[in-house]
Amino acid sequence: MKNRIIIFVITLFTGVSYACSQVDLSKYVDPYIGVDGGGNVFPGPCVPFGMVKLGPDCGNKDWNAGWDPTGNIHGFSHVHVSGTGGGCKYGNILMLPITGAIQLNDYSSPRSEEAIALSSYSVKLDRYNTQARLTALSKSGFHEYTFPESNDSKIIIDLGSFLQSHEKQMLVGSEVRILSDTEVEGYSRIRGGWNEGGPYTVYFYARFDTPAKETGTWKSNRLYPGKLSQTDTNEKTGAYFTYQTVKGQKVCAQVGISFMGTNKAKANLEEMKSWNFEEVRNTAVNQWNEILSKVQLTGSEENKKIFYTAMYHSFLQPVNRTGENPKWASDEPYYDDYFAIWDTFRATHPLFTLLVPSIQTDMIRSLIDIYKHDGYMPDARSGNDNGRVQGGSDCDILIADAMVKGLKGIDYETALQSMIKNAEIAPGGDERKEGRGGIDDYNTLGYVSTRHERAGSRTFEYANCDFAIATVAKRLGKQEIAEKYYQRSNNWQNIWNDGIESLGHKGFLWPKNADGSWCPEDKFSVFTSGTWPDFLYETFSWEMSFYVPHDVNKLIEKCGGKKQFINRLDTYFTHERWDQRWFMGLFQISNEPGFLVPTFYNYAGRPDKTAEVVRKTLRTRYNTTREGIPGNDDSGSMSSWYIFHALGFYPNAGQDVYLISSPLFQAATLSLENGKELKITAKNASDKNIYVQSVRLNGKELDKCWFRHTDIANGGSLEFIMGSKPSKWGKSGELPPSLSTN
Repeated sequence: MKNRIIIFVITLFTGVSYACSQVDLSKYVDPYIGVDGGGNVFPGPCVPFGMVKLGPDCGNKDWNAGWDPTGNIHGFSHVHVSGTGGGCKYGNILMLPITGAIQLNDYSSPRSEEAIALSSYSVKLDRYNTQARLTALSKSGFHEYTFPESNDSKIIIDLGSFLQSHEKQMLVGSEVRILSDTEVEGYSRIRGGWNEGGPYTVYFYARFDTPAKETGTWKSNRLYPGKLSQTDTNEKTGAYFTYQTVKGQKVCAQVGISFMGTNKAKANLEEMKSWNFEEVRNTAVNQWNEILSKVQLTGSEENKKIFYTAMYHSFLQPVNRTGENPKWASDEPYYDDYFAIWDTFRATHPLFTLLVPSIQTDMIRSLIDIYKHDGYMPDARSGNDNGRVQGGSDCDILIADAMVKGLKGIDYETALQSMIKNAEIAPGGDERKEGRGGIDDYNTLGYVSTRHERAGSRTFEYANCDFAIATVAKRLGKQEIAEKYYQRSNNWQNIWNDGIESLGHKGFLWPKNADGSWCPEDKFSVFTSGTWPDFLYETFSWEMSFYVPHDVNKLIEKCGGKKQFINRLDTYFTHERWDQRWFMGLFQISNEPGFLVPTFYNYAGRPDKTAEVVRKTLRTRYNTTREGIPGNDDSGSMSSWYIFHALGFYPNAGQDVYLISSPLFQAATLSLENGKELKITAKNASDKNIYVQSVRLNGKELDKCWFRHTDIANGGSLEFIMGSKPSKWGKSGELPPSLSTN
């Protein structure tokens, strides 16, 4: 009893980490939210930043998270991604419980009784009358299979299976070895997929709690009963374990995964301490509760369900593969599946910086280590290979964000070197892999011309990345470098065409040729969307013309002043399009380039309009259904957007600035990693009372509609008074900082 009292006292004085771990918020997490409607989230068992994401591969195996609402189940594989767009990756080391003969051409099964909860997936396989229940830890998966009465029950392991799509993965080779009647190991080697990456190898070691009466292997489509191994001949291989079962008999498997080798996969099973499904699942749920408990909320049960599920989604990727890097030896942390930083730099990584800065520090260190050994920091990375770059070299913004928010233990000097390499040295070869494509144009003409793909997105994004370089250089005392990149951060203005008019507004981002001439208006439109080979990537000029996060003040000037800028924002958020599932007005909430725009009203002194747009978005585009996320979750990006605005503020990434919007909950307590708390209260907050009437920050009146990270990094308080009508608050106070006003 004495020891328990001491522990309790310690928690009071060292923070809430132990106390929070006792709070069970798992009931608010619904992994079904966002599986349909384009959310593409992974719904299977995993832990925060876990390497293993264990779940079913369904249908045609062309769903990027493996799970599909329809179609047969082929089996349960151990490596997936979450929330990505059309890109596929992984789906490796697949297992399935069957009865009867193995039909290698198609062993898939219809399903029923499917149930998904936090760290648990279960389903009945109707073809075989078997049932599966899955859970997972960081580097290992746990399978519990229930069989009918049968003399020919089997567990099959397919090392030639993987997810497929238009960006095809391809089998390089596989190998399997049966070590005993309860053990098997091997690997699957795949190349390609979303980032068109080089080969990656997933090794496994599996052990069963029940000895098999018979075993065998296969290669390609030929079975080899009794044969204990199949060597790698660039063909599909697999293995099977046969059992004589009584009705309801359970056979459990523990599977370790590694990117290093089968011995490492076996060693990774050391984290699996039990053969009891519930004990293993509880271990995983406890890890999630440590994350979820960092935010304690007072508000509606419905909103809590959306919020905590968003927390869950935000902490799925990138993946912690420290000790699992097959490409070089290093003492630095190693993270993979940055899928992609173009998505996550805007809200997801700033969320890590706020709640788990030590983990964000490790991620930054891993990016710098990748630069040291692979030559570039990635804009995206998966399967231990860089690619694809979508717009800018957005890792630059992560470095600046870490520096201005005071993250320690980062080699900022080397980070600056990597940022300058992005800005100065053309990547050569495949410009979608890493670095900045079209950089020769950008550094000579002052913009990326139409002879390069994604010229518009690149020019505007490179300008913000240059601001990030200048930010880091200035803080390191390198004034000359800082001035150079501050100047380059104005390059977005070089493709701003004052002569283009749309919906009563003049001046838009516009294609510009290498000779300085503009693209004719009959060849391009402010509503023209694009992708990889086009002028703009996953956006259109009406939207991308707002993307000047480092100098909104100059953007306001280019748009004709504050009044005209406010009118322009009003048009953007109200002019209806036909495809309103993905848009709110012209606001493409389903994609990242528009993420920051709702808060741009703050730069013009109208935070009440920010509140209106944000609250409408939270109310109409997020819900607790399977279509509850407004577009690809993109490694937690959509979810992190919700989290910040539900708390009442949003980051301008790469800057020490949070822009106030409209808090959704009556109270929120954030338990910070340093043991301090940030307490947020929103008196009178409701669906009607969306407007801020007044704010007190750390006990002092705040008359401006923004604050700095340093104001809350060591805990504190944000006290909102909310009302049903716009107030004068924030309209006359100091406006958020911009490059041209600093």
